[in-house]
Amino acid sequence: MRVEFKAVTKEYYGHRALDGLDLFAPSGAVYGLVGPNGAGKTTAMKHLAGILRQDSGEVLADGEPVYENPSVKGRIFAIPDEVFHFPQASILDMMRFYRGIYPNFDTKRFEQLREVFELDVKQPMRRFSRGMLKQAAFWLAISMRPELLILDEPVDGLDPVMRRQVWALIMQDVAEYGTTVLISSHNLRELEDVCDRVGIIDRGRMLLERVLSDMQENMTKLQLVLPEGVSLPELELDILHTSGQGRLRTLIIRGRASEVLERVEALGPVFVDAVPLNLEEIFIYELGGEGHEVRDIIL
Repeated sequence: MRVEFKAVTKEYYGHRALDGLDLFAPSGAVYGLVGPNGAGKTTAMKHLAGILRQDSGEVLADGEPVYENPSVKGRIFAIPDEVFHFPQASILDMMRFYRGIYPNFDTKRFEQLREVFELDVKQPMRRFSRGMLKQAAFWLAISMRPELLILDEPVDGLDPVMRRQVWALIMQDVAEYGTTVLISSHNLRELEDVCDRVGIIDRGRMLLERVLSDMQENMTKLQLVLPEGVSLPELELDILHTSGQGRLRTLIIRGRASEVLERVEALGPVFVDAVPLNLEEIFIYELGGEGHEVRDIIL
């Protein structure tokens, strides 16, 4: 399922939670939506789930509006940070409820997944721990075979073994059925393992949206010792951040490693080495120009 936000705005009591948000996730993508607290991630996901209606702009799934569109919403499922269930309901009760709503619900698959999740399907879910509730939510969601799966802080509360099991099941659906997955999480290391496309959002606007590999290629981390008499300004590069003491400096530079190294090596450095950036570093330095840099505090 292809996902698009086109200039979407949403205000709450004078606060603009989404400010002309543009977003695109092709069918079959695993898309990571990242940003600081209050950036608008959860608001965007509620629009995509059809819970909220935008003030202006378009929220589209396969080219169709999502809000109040049952035929589209029947192909979408969302797992919020706080898992929903009826107060007295068991997993079996929720299974019967969702089976009546979602046309693609696969009862056979639900039964097959019993050995994976090993939960008591007759016990009221209100007695479950947070981790057990998340397991139940994934069990039901995967059984629905949605074309779009929306996950907000998806694996909080799960132990490492169950995290790996859940991601394996989701990636299997992406590979076999072309499921589109949109994930919001503060665990950027985990997103880096599963996402092929990332959007960085802040103050309700999209700052950067790219294939993750392209994002990593367009930013370079250098460890560098310049010769005597040569200063950083002479590099004539887009330096986002510099750190280090003495002559050994660590630089974060916007640009491809091959182009950056070519320019640096022309100055005859004593030492230079390019180090790959992870998603967390890209997130920090992309937001640095927006007032989110890590500041030194003198006590």
